[in-house]
Amino acid sequence: MQEKIIILDFGSQTTQLIGRRIRELNVYCEIVPYNKFPQGDDSVKGVILSGSPFSVYDESAFKVDLSQLRGKYPILGICYGAQFISYSNGGKVEPAGTREYGRAHLSTFDKSNVLFKDVRENTQVWMSHGDTITAIPDNFRVIASTDKVKIAAYQAEGEKMWGVQFHPEVFHSEDGTQMLKNFVVDVCGCSQSWSAASFVDTTVAELKAQVGNDRVILGLSGGVDSSVAAVLLHRAIGKNLTCIFVDHGLLRKNEFKNVMHDYECLGLNVIGVDASEKFFKELEGVTDPEQKRKIIGRDFVEVFNAEAHKITDAKWLAQGTIYPDRIESLNITGKTIKSHHNVGGLPEEMHLQLCEPLKWLFKDEVRRVGRQLGIPDHLISRHPFPGPGLAVRILGDITREKVRILQDADDIFIQGLRDWKVTDEKGNETTLYHQVWQAGVILLPVQSVGVMGDERTYERAVALRAVTSTDAMTADWAHLPYEFLAKVSNDIINKVKGVNRVTYDISSKPPSTIEWE
Repeated sequence: MQEKIIILDFGSQTTQLIGRRIRELNVYCEIVPYNKFPQGDDSVKGVILSGSPFSVYDESAFKVDLSQLRGKYPILGICYGAQFISYSNGGKVEPAGTREYGRAHLSTFDKSNVLFKDVRENTQVWMSHGDTITAIPDNFRVIASTDKVKIAAYQAEGEKMWGVQFHPEVFHSEDGTQMLKNFVVDVCGCSQSWSAASFVDTTVAELKAQVGNDRVILGLSGGVDSSVAAVLLHRAIGKNLTCIFVDHGLLRKNEFKNVMHDYECLGLNVIGVDASEKFFKELEGVTDPEQKRKIIGRDFVEVFNAEAHKITDAKWLAQGTIYPDRIESLNITGKTIKSHHNVGGLPEEMHLQLCEPLKWLFKDEVRRVGRQLGIPDHLISRHPFPGPGLAVRILGDITREKVRILQDADDIFIQGLRDWKVTDEKGNETTLYHQVWQAGVILLPVQSVGVMGDERTYERAVALRAVTSTDAMTADWAHLPYEFLAKVSNDIINKVKGVNRVTYDISSKPPSTIEWE
């Protein structure tokens, strides 16, 4: 049975980073809501309690019965998790005089404590809390302090239970990954045997057990996630998988034809469906981005439903849903950031069960799995592309003419990124495309005055968007060369009829999102 660490999510924005750091240690982990601990799961080796936007003394704060965990598993509380452990055992947590946020240094720590093995003196950590632990229970002892936070870390005497008020998962905590390794490997005894290869083996076996000899249909989008899910399923069930690639008319230029060719080369059984008329008709006049997503999601399912009836004995719908999709659709605090069309559930009349083999993976992990499966790199290295396609990159209503303009501009931008050679940090030649996580063009709902051939123009403006990231949970705007931006701007204005102004988006996530809608 695959060993795992369980991360109880109390709603912190960095909970996913805890999971990523542990996965990077080749240790499998699952993030579950604070009140959904998998009782009776013998594969659990340890438990981590995440941070939270709440104060432990708030009536609405998330709480867990520690008696169900204490003494059974090693426990590490992070920020709110540390405060909750202390507070629920008789310690004191009070508002800090000033919010403790940003870089700090462990001025003292217990070098003999297993949590701090191989941690450097005065190591930098990242603080982010408005409350602070002012007293710990009698049987707890302080094992680390900063110049401003006396109880930066503690351990319960004689127990495998720790708490840290800083965030070891954040990049700015210089030895944070080492501390997490000390916990999951030295304390919990994890073997660091989880990898892309082991994920493939485990998931193929699970898929065989889950679907048996049932027929499965899978919605392909042309992106990395659905492609990897398809090849993974194909390895598990072979001819019992039928893939459906729906063209909603909002794909990139020539995308439908090119991707269909790629899938056929992979040996997949793919049905291509041109449903663009249906999507354009039902999106006519719609400007609200959430409504666009819901219409596209609904129509997507309807097209699937129609195709599913043509496939004998289809019992499952497989999707390439990955973990960030599910996090952004609804976190445990109940606040929707934006809905994703592939996590909205299935209508009862579809009569299909849902299969999501990648639902616990981050994007970079999906790519590693894809390479392990032997999928060509030009498919694996493709930038993420939103399920609703260009609908969420056209601000305002959608028309075929707007899609044509955006496709042409986007094609110039993306091809430009592929063609522009640069040198990476290791001195190897690469391209801007491979240095960027995601890129695209946004068609703005404004027109601007311009001059072309001594004539006044009044045409559309577009915004270029390119970001760097590792998992889409956070992203920085890509610092593209001015010479490149100048060339792309010139090419778009000269070659794309209807555009006379190009801008570049220099917003990061947070506070912005990668897509504009």
